[in-house]
Amino acid sequence: METFIYKPQGVCSREMRFEMDGDIIRHVTIVGGCPGNLLGISRILENKTIDEVIDAFCGVRCGGKATSCPDQISKALQQYKKQG
Repeated sequence: METFIYKPQGVCSREMRFEMDGDIIRHVTIVGGCPGNLLGISRILENKTIDEVIDAFCGVRCGGKATSCPDQISKALQQYKKQG
């Protein structure tokens, strides 16, 4: 198991921590942002593959912002894949 930490940009959350098992997401902790929504998102991500989550979350916007917490999760996972 490997921990990957990502600092999101353009959203309310300040840090995203992913517990990774190869290309499977085992656990996600998000610091800051909307607690209930992000806790729910974190639970949905457990045991999903990186590509499943990127496909579902990439390009999601929050209100008038160009990004969102789900979009930042997809960016984090894309970065993780590149370093692998």
